[in-house]
Amino acid sequence: MGRLLPYFASKTQIIILGFVCFGCPGMFNALNGTGGGGQVDRTAGNNANTALYVCFIFSGLFGGAIVNRFGVRFTMFFGGIMFALYSASYIYINHTGSSWFTIWSGAMLGIGAGIFWTAQGMIMMSYPLENEKGKFITIFWVIFNLGGVIGGIVLLATNYNHDGPLSDAAYGAFLAIEVCGALCALVLAPPSRVQRTDGSGIEIQKVENIMDDALAILRLFADPRMLILIPMMFSSNFYYSYQFGPYNGSLFTTRTKGFNNIWYWGAQMVTSFLFTRMLDHPALSRKIRALTGVITTFFVVNAVWGGALHMQSKYTHGATTTSQTDYPGGPIDFMQTSRAVGPCILYACMGVQDALWNNMAYWLLGTITNDATRLARYAGFYKAIQSLGAAISWQLDARNVAFKTQLAVNWALLDVSSILMFYLSFKVQDTADVFREYEDETAVKAGISEENAAAIDTPLCGYESPLPS
Repeated sequence: MGRLLPYFASKTQIIILGFVCFGCPGMFNALNGTGGGGQVDRTAGNNANTALYVCFIFSGLFGGAIVNRFGVRFTMFFGGIMFALYSASYIYINHTGSSWFTIWSGAMLGIGAGIFWTAQGMIMMSYPLENEKGKFITIFWVIFNLGGVIGGIVLLATNYNHDGPLSDAAYGAFLAIEVCGALCALVLAPPSRVQRTDGSGIEIQKVENIMDDALAILRLFADPRMLILIPMMFSSNFYYSYQFGPYNGSLFTTRTKGFNNIWYWGAQMVTSFLFTRMLDHPALSRKIRALTGVITTFFVVNAVWGGALHMQSKYTHGATTTSQTDYPGGPIDFMQTSRAVGPCILYACMGVQDALWNNMAYWLLGTITNDATRLARYAGFYKAIQSLGAAISWQLDARNVAFKTQLAVNWALLDVSSILMFYLSFKVQDTADVFREYEDETAVKAGISEENAAAIDTPLCGYESPLPS
């Protein structure tokens, strides 16, 4: 085996990917984390997020085919530019008070982000070796969430002596960073030239018909393993609308929202590092690691949402353009230490829960197969279902559903999803390609060539049947 060129090494590509996401969705997360895109009236931001995720559903379904056809560089660059367009739209709101441009840019971002995240998911799940999946997720997650931390610092610095909607300077800073992140996507190497740590290459089947590949993604609805994972996918962004709106967006002053984002995304970096070390622990079987990860996530979920329920019992609404929150004492500022310490720590713990949930989701999907073409489809399916949940959740806040009702829906959904994840974890096997030869043989018997076998979603690799025979 020859010496790997550093640029084409899989780890190098994951690092570049991390910086792409640092600049684009990392900044978007920091902006969205203020509630309503940083506006006092969250209606425009909520409706823009709904438009975003509705479009995301469809672009996610076609995303795998588009990425396989046109490559990761240009698809991620296009998606990255849409993040910048979305941030720019809030400058328009600041000067006109009109929300149409923000809602339209949200829809455009949904189209771009569906393709963007499908490419990201394919890279994340197919580039590492089986014993490196957790480590590579950590590298990416730390760099990606550093974007949220830096975004929080930008928000704090540009709004330190300012309350109300975010300033033009804050939106302009996000816009500049997101353009830089999009340009970083052009530095990514084509997957066909990337080498894993052991020197093996990345094999991606060339897509000849985008519609056929999209139909292959839709066929995943017939796979029992994917059906079991749908609640996990549906809930993986569902809770953002509550955490960013009724909690962070309603309880805190403008500068404290930025301060909180530093700790929310910073907590994710630390959590991801520690959690994925366990998920890659060589002394434990993959099934034990899966079960341990799901159980840990379940207990953290219930602790965090129990704390949120305690806080939610003290208020019913946040600030509006005409009144302040009804939380005792008014909006919380981080300089009011005695009032802020508990609520701010709880928000950081919400970041811990988010990191556990999404790292567990990616890790479980990564145990299914090592085939990049299939993983691109799974990533598209995952993002489509995730976006459906997000589109619904943002409308709950847009339609002024009671905060406590939103909390109850989130908590119940996460607990049901955890139980299903726990069940599927019992079926995890120690290698993701254990059934590959069987699948190829099955495809040939069915009259399908080995070259086209990957286009059919036969039983998923790496799992026993999750349903009783």
